[in-house]
Amino acid sequence: MHPTHKDGRLVYSTDPKLNQKCQKCKELVSECVCPKQEDLKKYKFVAVLRLEKQNRAGKTVTVIDRLPKNELFLKTLTTKLKKKCGSGGTYSMEGRDGIIEIQGDKRTVIRELLKNEGIDTKG
Repeated sequence: MHPTHKDGRLVYSTDPKLNQKCQKCKELVSECVCPKQEDLKKYKFVAVLRLEKQNRAGKTVTVIDRLPKNELFLKTLTTKLKKKCGSGGTYSMEGRDGIIEIQGDKRTVIRELLKNEGIDTKG
């Protein structure tokens, strides 16, 4: 039995496979609205480092760009970088690629950590 909502979405089912929910958006897996995660094994990338000051109230931020759009990867790497640099930071998956921002000019520390993780860098 698979009743549907008036807009055609599945409401519930007696099939346990169809009742599984996404961990992030809490929607049924068939109705999940989360962005697709990139498979890191297939993704060849070179991280690009740059400094930004504009629109940041005069504060310097080190930006690591062109990373895979994989939330677990970005979250884990951001945590490692923040601990190693001793400063705050965040990650974003909104653009074409994943981005990590770390407060301050931490390019040398970040470059070293990325090299130890097996990630090539530019900038």
